[in-house]
Amino acid sequence: MTATDASGQGEGDAPVRVMVVDDHPMWRDAVARDLAESGFEVVATAGDGEQAVRRAKAAAPDVLVLDLNLPVKPGVQVCKELVADNPALRVLVLSASGEHADVLEAVKSGATGYLLKSASTRELLDAVRRTAAGDPVFTPGLAGLVLGEYRRLAAEPAPADGAAADGEPGAPRLTDRETEVLRLVAKGLSYKQIAERLVISHRTVQNHVQNTLGKLQLHNRVELVRYAIERGLDGE
Repeated sequence: MTATDASGQGEGDAPVRVMVVDDHPMWRDAVARDLAESGFEVVATAGDGEQAVRRAKAAAPDVLVLDLNLPVKPGVQVCKELVADNPALRVLVLSASGEHADVLEAVKSGATGYLLKSASTRELLDAVRRTAAGDPVFTPGLAGLVLGEYRRLAAEPAPADGAAADGEPGAPRLTDRETEVLRLVAKGLSYKQIAERLVISHRTVQNHVQNTLGKLQLHNRVELVRYAIERGLDGE
């Protein structure tokens, strides 16, 4: 996944590939048009859940802008299936619902961020850009809710097939820098904030996170934050 600028271009001038899923044709077309006019490459759209899964697998977008309330198959199921099929996919939920249960369910299904439909066009474009870069993007007030859920999940027993603890034989060893980045991720900082804190580039932060995910055999930021909180890294 490449970092992007405000125009929707990735590094090397390659546009970010976006797919828009919403059951309201006028809303779907308007979002797709705004994205295309801002330099994003809209590779597909869909109006129901099954169509979304089928077209996303064929179009291979970098970012999926996804409504939750879809006919045929709900948005959370679409997100879960597509992220399982392609862990590199970034999903930005764009929903009319600000209900905490909906937000948490979306995050658990693999969504990278959650934006309310009351957001401005500028906020949406910035959210898609940041989502493509790997940053978690949430409507103000929801980020704290999600971090709290990460902490709650961390208090639950980990699955038996989860990553090995640091003290176990053969456990992966993180570098000092990877551990430092992991600690800041667990505290809820965005990649941009981590880069500024450590005086390194945004891309370097992304690389450290991807390397850490690979070493720990984790799939996404939710699992990574849970791993870090389980080991008390969020309080150091």
